Amino acid sequence: MSGWDDGSYGSGAGTPPTGPAGSGPEPPRESDDRRPWPFAPRDWTVVRRRFSHVGAGLSVMLLLWISLQLIVYALLALVVPRSSDGSFPTWMTLLSSSGPLYLVAMPLSLVVLTAVPRLPTRRFSMGAGEFVRLLVVCVPLMYAGSIIGSVLAALLSGGTASNGLDDLLLGSDTPTMVLFVVILAPIFEEWMFRKQIIDRLRAYGERTAILISALAFALFHLNIYQFFYAFGLGLVFGYAYMRTSRLRYSVAMHMIINLNGSVIAPWVLSLLGKDTLDAIDSGSIQAVESAVASAGVGVAIYLVYAFALMAVIILGVVILVRDRRRIEFYVAPYELGRGVRARAAFLNPGMVVYAVLCLSVMVITMIM
Repeated sequence: MSGWDDGSYGSGAGTPPTGPAGSGPEPPRESDDRRPWPFAPRDWTVVRRRFSHVGAGLSVMLLLWISLQLIVYALLALVVPRSSDGSFPTWMTLLSSSGPLYLVAMPLSLVVLTAVPRLPTRRFSMGAGEFVRLLVVCVPLMYAGSIIGSVLAALLSGGTASNGLDDLLLGSDTPTMVLFVVILAPIFEEWMFRKQIIDRLRAYGERTAILISALAFALFHLNIYQFFYAFGLGLVFGYAYMRTSRLRYSVAMHMIINLNGSVIAPWVLSLLGKDTLDAIDSGSIQAVESAVASAGVGVAIYLVYAFALMAVIILGVVILVRDRRRIEFYVAPYELGRGVRARAAFLNPGMVVYAVLCLSVMVITMIM
């Protein structure tokens, strides 16, 4: 899985392009069988504008999504009955969020994104072994990011912030979570944050495209609890897509991660029972011992799950350290040099607006 494409990036045989990676974008050479890019390769204004278009497209998607979500939720609240505790069903929350995002906000954002041409590339298959290695690496990144997010949220809020996602997952019915979180979310999110973004930015540097994709994905979760682990996962998903140009691999990884987080883990916790969970929260050793003794099989399943998860985390760290030299990046046709990379990719109006919008929502949700 090394080469680039059909002639527009590298040679037709899949040989990665050569040239100085840190000196700015490398213009096509007649001897390379490369197609001319539709702008002067050293026109930094155009390059910066194209990154800004990507940020603007993400901003349009975010604003449409939030606005329509509030409208749809308000309309559904008029006709959907509340449960006995006064809350609305989980499917209503997920439908009012996912429907406007997938059916309206994401498609309309392409109106802006299409101003940036996509770079077609050759597609490569990923072996089962490589897929499993990348999937296992996701686990320690995810849990480390989750811990960082939780600690930072507690510090910034003085311990008053709470992760609303946990309440949503623990109180949800399995079919609803499978449909919206395990199936639909990975398909649409990978299509947007990997395919649409990476295909349009990979010409300016593989690392840059993956970093923008992961950062946009993390910000889009709109809460500090998910930001860091979503960023780590986004790096792995982006790398899998970059090396294969096939969305199926990052979608499959995303589905497996979401299946564990939204279905398997909540189910395992539910086996402990409310008394056991309350006893653990209380911090009383005597209460925990009493609750564990009465939980029986639930505790056994929980312990098996916990030990298996710990083993996967350790294995993921080992793979990450051992195989770090196997990570491959190739020089893009218009590789951005260090002197202009941050200015062109991040310090542009579109990206700045998108980051400010996402961070503003994060702050608002944390203090509410």
